[in-house]
Amino acid sequence: MYEQFGLKAPFFEIGPKNYVYGDDVLEMALVADDISKRYNVDIIFTTPFTEIRRIAEQTKNLYIIAPHIDPIPVGRGLADILAEGVKAAGAHGVMLNHAEKPISYDSIKKCIDRANEVGLGTIVCANTVIESQAIALLEPNVIVAEPTELIGTGQTSDMAYVKTSIEAIKSVNKNIFVLQGAGISNGNDVYNVIYHGAEATGSSSGIMKAKDPFAMIEEMVQAVRKAWDDRT
Repeated sequence: MYEQFGLKAPFFEIGPKNYVYGDDVLEMALVADDISKRYNVDIIFTTPFTEIRRIAEQTKNLYIIAPHIDPIPVGRGLADILAEGVKAAGAHGVMLNHAEKPISYDSIKKCIDRANEVGLGTIVCANTVIESQAIALLEPNVIVAEPTELIGTGQTSDMAYVKTSIEAIKSVNKNIFVLQGAGISNGNDVYNVIYHGAEATGSSSGIMKAKDPFAMIEEMVQAVRKAWDDRT
């Protein structure tokens, strides 16, 4: 399961959400694709459904992630998101249970099962340390540990949360990657969470609201590389 996704630590996640759309999403993906290669840092690009195919066709280094799937089989389900369809469009994986798209624990399990059936990697978001540990039992590839109340605030998790959530997840399954998110606003934030034990971090509003979003992507990815090298 962990080999099919192909990710290696350290890595970084960019989630443009609905701050931009259309050609602007593609332009950001192309910039991220180049930065990933230059710094030798894998970048997860959580792509709006409408842009998955063309970003997949025009980038070489990104891990393209759909923002959701539904636990449905091929067949009926007019407005549901089919795992096979996401895979066919070119996605490498799927994000589940984000604070802006929460689902039940039972649905998380069913979605992970469907993703595994079609060869999609799974990234699952968790709020508390207890939730992180419970989700680890479902064996996703990556758990995003981020307190919901800090998302988009510019305030990052304290180092106690970072260390405790990592330990909780690894105590269940040491193979699960841990991405520490929420409130990541600059390269210094990135450096701190990577240096203190996370295998990844990521940003949405910190990039999208920056004066120069492309420069901020580079600043953050450069910080991932430096923190990892300093740590190891």
